[in-house]
Amino acid sequence: MNRKELKTAAKSQIKGNIGILFVISIVVYLISLVPNCIPIVGSLVSVIVVAPALALGTTRIYIALVGGKKPEVGDVFCGFKDFWLAFKVTFLTGLYVFLWSLLFVIPGYVKMFSYSMAQYIIAENPNMGANEAITLSRKMMDGHKMEAFVLGLSFILWFFLVGITFGIAAIYVGPYVNATMVNFYNKIKPAPEVVEETAEVAEDTVAE
Repeated sequence: MNRKELKTAAKSQIKGNIGILFVISIVVYLISLVPNCIPIVGSLVSVIVVAPALALGTTRIYIALVGGKKPEVGDVFCGFKDFWLAFKVTFLTGLYVFLWSLLFVIPGYVKMFSYSMAQYIIAENPNMGANEAITLSRKMMDGHKMEAFVLGLSFILWFFLVGITFGIAAIYVGPYVNATMVNFYNKIKPAPEVVEETAEVAEDTVAE
């Protein structure tokens, strides 16, 4: 897989959209703060409903952007119609990674990459179960985990730039990284018929 091609494509895809993507990121941040105003249960609402739904909505925005669609602020809310699915994927992914980490740090880290495409999968396939999406992610990432790891490392200097600019550079770096990861996902995702076949697999196969 050619990392330069993925990143070059991402630069082209976000060109002319940085302003609206920045506004979207601000809206996401502000919405994420709202539950904290609710006494006692605010944090729980944020973890269960708001954060996973916003993450799913953001993922859909970038998938659409890479596909040629202009992002809109209203798209931020598209993840809330599947908030339960978003929560289940977030919760189960974290749980499985934690359980693998009990064996040792490295297995948990490897599984983190194995399950990393589940969010993208449910963004495109909301009718798929959470465990099935995680299973498909694991299959997709077979032979690609190291590529994902190296791709992430290739942004280190950009993250350093974000740090020394006190976060200002994130206005560009955030969209750049997100679009690149969608390009990575598109590169390794299976044909639609394979996705449909996976959706019929029993959910307990994810623990393999």
